[in-house]
Amino acid sequence: MSLASLAGLLADETRAAICLALLDGRAWTVGELARMAGVAPSTASEHVSRLVAGGLLAEERQGRHRYVRLADPAAATLVEDLSSYPAPRHAPVPANLRESVRLSAEARARTCYDHLAGRLGVAVADAVLDRKIVADDAGLAVTEAGRSWLVELGIDVQALRGGRPVVRWCLDWTERRHHLAGSVGAALCRRAFELGWVERIGSGRALKVTPGGEKALRERLGIGPQA
Repeated sequence: MSLASLAGLLADETRAAICLALLDGRAWTVGELARMAGVAPSTASEHVSRLVAGGLLAEERQGRHRYVRLADPAAATLVEDLSSYPAPRHAPVPANLRESVRLSAEARARTCYDHLAGRLGVAVADAVLDRKIVADDAGLAVTEAGRSWLVELGIDVQALRGGRPVVRWCLDWTERRHHLAGSVGAALCRRAFELGWVERIGSGRALKVTPGGEKALRERLGIGPQA
């Protein structure tokens, strides 16, 4: 697909909203996306079909339901990077109280496709650097001590090697600093859910840290509740 065609896909507000909603890393039905975008299901279906044809979304059908998700980590990175560029001069003004609560929650902690973002994500990124779990001396890489730390956390380090970078930075659109992405970022996020460190708030991207998560983050990474 040409750059112009790709830009055209994301230039529509409804299609952009659909892609942003799918940054939570889950599969959504077309009906759910229609309600989120405030359009008719038939309209959402047309937009989804264009995004699937353009390679940004992947779909699967279960019975009469059509589920869609971002096609791959590269598509998620593209959407997230575009949403954070260029940096706005002022923070977005919420349209109502509900949107204000959502934006505040997402700024504290959220998923960015399959890794942690917001203040929590940035705090985790700072902590893995400070504790030499990840080094950024000559390109971002997991250290030997970091591999041992990941194994102790229950992460299969051999499974981290694949078609995506093992570890990379992702610019956080609320903090304007980097959080951790790549296979390591995804594994940490997945393990945080498995261990009950974080829980979703409602059906969106926002997360809350559980009491057990606060304790684990403090003990394992030195991250205090203020993060």
